[in-house]
Amino acid sequence: MIKNKGVAILFLLSICLCACAKPLDNTPVGTVSIDDIAESYVKLVLEVGLYNSDVVDAYYGPEEWRPAEVPEGAEFPQQQLSKRTSELSSKMALVDSASNTPLQQARHNMLVKQLTAIATKINMIAGQHYSFDEEAKLLYDAQAPTFEWSHFDKILSELETKVPGKGPLTQRLTDYRKGFEISEDKLDLVFQTAISEARNRTKAQIDLPDNENFVLEFVKDKPWGGYNYYQGNAQSLIQVNTDFPTPIQNVIDIAAHEGYPGHHVYNLLLEKDLVQEKGWVEFSILPLFSPQAFIAEGSANYGIDVVFPGESRVQYEKEVLFPLAGLDPIDADLYYEILRLSGKLGYASNEAARGYLNGKFTKEETTALIAKYSLTSAERAKGFFNFVDNYRSYVINYNVGRDAVAEYMLREGATADNPERLWEVFTDLLSTPYTASSISK
Repeated sequence: MIKNKGVAILFLLSICLCACAKPLDNTPVGTVSIDDIAESYVKLVLEVGLYNSDVVDAYYGPEEWRPAEVPEGAEFPQQQLSKRTSELSSKMALVDSASNTPLQQARHNMLVKQLTAIATKINMIAGQHYSFDEEAKLLYDAQAPTFEWSHFDKILSELETKVPGKGPLTQRLTDYRKGFEISEDKLDLVFQTAISEARNRTKAQIDLPDNENFVLEFVKDKPWGGYNYYQGNAQSLIQVNTDFPTPIQNVIDIAAHEGYPGHHVYNLLLEKDLVQEKGWVEFSILPLFSPQAFIAEGSANYGIDVVFPGESRVQYEKEVLFPLAGLDPIDADLYYEILRLSGKLGYASNEAARGYLNGKFTKEETTALIAKYSLTSAERAKGFFNFVDNYRSYVINYNVGRDAVAEYMLREGATADNPERLWEVFTDLLSTPYTASSISK
């Protein structure tokens, strides 16, 4: 359910402004249009994106809204951009939302929080520092839980008993994983097969446009494992990073997360249901550092279990993907038990990022923590900084986002033993402007 506390505050603020202030731009109170604010918001985000290429993850609105390129070395106009953002936020407080439907109120709440996020990102580009948790709340409307390192030490102890071989745990796991890595010459076939399967399963449950499609590319020298560049008109470019060997489990993870029913489906549903059908132009742009990203990443990770629920995933991998990759599935059950356990270490990356970004840990200390709790070499652990130095608290969107979506789905009675309800609630989640706080209890 959408929480209305923030709306009540905005309503009271609008009363105060009616009584005490002259309407902005001489516009009578009560006639401020959210559609006009939405258009100005899109143009604002596009302009901020000229100064930081990561800001705009996808845009498929009118080409004439794109601002002219800025001269090389141009100074970042923080004051001007901040003023415009503040004016839009003030106008949002004047929008009459008394007769909103729940969906319209969700739109209103989302735009308020999106404006908070872009205001924060403008400040960050200009050099302002926020703590890890402040940044996560302002950008993503979310708060990451905290864990003691002893919590992760217990998981490592359990893994010690599971991973075959002798010697240090990290080396044993590295050696064991090699038996499940796909050679580069087989990557395209295995990925295309997995994406097609995820696509067929998703199309059986969600009405997708007839023209929807994707292009798959393999790339190197990226700070991520996979990425979806949504092109608009139900088209995506999905890239897979091959800097390191690709283990078999990454195939379905990427196929579902970046494709079906993940980012590709999320974006095309927003475009179809909100932009094309309702004319809500703010959804023609996906700002990376925003509350939308929390839902996008969380639903994409949860979507893996929606499209391949329970044991069906391992069964499909053993029967189809292992043979295509030339791998022996004889140890698959143990391998996936080890993966399940090591997956519980994911929140250790949040703690490492929090300490590093807050100045509690040095780069060397952070490298050691990542190596220990990600069960990887110190050299590979350094790749963590390629991500966290660029994307900072974004890391919470993957695991905190996934768990928030899982809890929401459970509260809505959407479980694997009721596939119809599972897909119904999940599809609604993808095509509705929810934020972290609006899906939290």
